[in-house]
Formats: sequence, structure tokens, C-alpha cells
Amino acid sequence: MRPLPGQVVLITGASRGIGAAVARSLAKDGAKLALIGLEPDELKQVAEDCGPDAGWWEADVTDTESLRTAIESVHARYGRIDVVMANAGIAAPGFTRSMDPAVWERVLDVDLYGVWRTVHLTLPYLLESKGYLLLVSSLAAVVHVPGLASYNVAKAGVEAMGDTLRPELKHLGVRVGVAHMTFVDTDMVRGVDDHPVFGKVRTGIPLASKVYPLEFAVGKFTDGIKRRKRTVHVPEWIGVLKVFRWLIPHVIEAGSRFSVPKADRAALADIEARGAAASSRASGAGGLADTEKATGR
Repeated sequence: MRPLPGQVVLITGASRGIGAAVARSLAKDGAKLALIGLEPDELKQVAEDCGPDAGWWEADVTDTESLRTAIESVHARYGRIDVVMANAGIAAPGFTRSMDPAVWERVLDVDLYGVWRTVHLTLPYLLESKGYLLLVSSLAAVVHVPGLASYNVAKAGVEAMGDTLRPELKHLGVRVGVAHMTFVDTDMVRGVDDHPVFGKVRTGIPLASKVYPLEFAVGKFTDGIKRRKRTVHVPEWIGVLKVFRWLIPHVIEAGSRFSVPKADRAALADIEARGAAASSRASGAGGLADTEKATGR
């Protein structure tokens, strides 16, 4: 376990939710927090909560130059970066055939390529400090719930990225962790449950139906960062579930054979009833639940 006092921890998607809560927790243990996100007012408040050593930078993980400027400013202020938590992400519930393709692709741009940009731009500093990189994946990388295809694809890619980086960087002194969490009580999850179609699909799938308290997840993340763990599971049964990956798609198919056709028809009817704009609303089929703007995951 590395002592946290004095370590510089950079978190993307730090405006709200998991990112903000983990930042506040780590600050209590003496870490210096560098917060990156899209909501300046929220970021400023989180930074104030984290104490005088904390700083915040407005940047978009889909914009390489915006992110580069923020990360370089973090290094200029603190002289080092010891831990990076690549946390920024969005979700877009909806069935692939009826979703706006731009929305589908936006999820990958934030959740997968945004993580890659964060890794690419912070890695030189982590190599200097022999630091720790935590990539936030999801239970969605293991359990591919219908109605979240773009999110499932992105989070599976994040998991693969972490698993590949781990052996690539170990001999250079950089440790890599991947976090998998199920539904946690944040604005993003509450927004998903309000979705007129997907909310019913999620609650009908046993592995995805329970929502865990935010404090529970924060404890797991904080411990994982302190110990520089290779995996962070929220809750722990996700680790056991990975052993049965080959079986999970069959279980999902069997369990959703009645609910998905009904929800699919409902999604099309919902879009037709409300018009083309439905696919771009947060409350509509295929609408974004953006953790940078709404929850910080």
C-alpha cells in the first residue's frame, strides 16, 4: 500500500457522482486532487470540499487538445502526477436498431476513446512517478444487458485496454487497475431508471436490478487506489462472475426472451409518438445520460 499524503491524484469526470465522491474521500487521506470535467461550478465546489491543495480544470475528454492543456497544467502546478482515475463516461439506453447513430458513437467517443486519450496524455507523467492508473470499466463489460449495446462495447474495450496495459507497463513501474461496478446510486443511474423503455428492462434482469449505495462504491474505489489493486469490484461478486463469462450470454438471452421484444416495440412506439427528437433527449429512447454534465458517473 502506498501512503496517500502528498500524492497527486487526477480524476476525470470529477464534477459529480463517483468521481466527485472518490475525490472527497481521497482528500481526507491527504491526497492532492486534480479534478477534470465539464461543469466549472460543480468542479469548483468539489475542489473546495477537497481542501486548499485541490485544483480543477475544465476539459472535454473527447477533445485531445483541451485535455492535453488541462493535464499539462496539472503537472505544472504540482510537478508530478501519481494516480490517474479515468472515470469520465456517459450512457445511452436504447435498442441499436432504433437509436440515433450519432448518439451510439458518442458513447464510444467518451467512454472508450476518452479513456484512451486520458491514458495517452498522462502516461509520461505516470512513468516518471511510477504511478498507478485506474480505468473505470463496468459490469457491462461482463454482462451485456440488452438496450445498452454502445455502453457494453465501450466498457468491454476499457477492460481490454487495462488488461493489455498491465503487462506492458509493469516492468516500467506503473501499476494498472480496472474497476468493474454494477449500478450505483448516482444521477446517471437514476436517469437510466427513468427511461421509458430501458428502466423496465434493467429491473427485470437479476444481476442488474439492485442499486448499491454510493458510499459503498467509494469505499471500494478508495481502497483500490490506496492498494494499487489490479481489479476493483463493486461488489465483490463481479470477480466471481467473470469465471462464468461463457455462460452469461446464454442466461441473458433466456432471461430477456419475453421482456426485450416487448420493450423493443415500446421503444419504436415511443420514438414515433414523440418524433425524431426523442432519440436525443435524456428521457427518450437512445437519449444520453451524460456523467460529465449530470453525474461524473
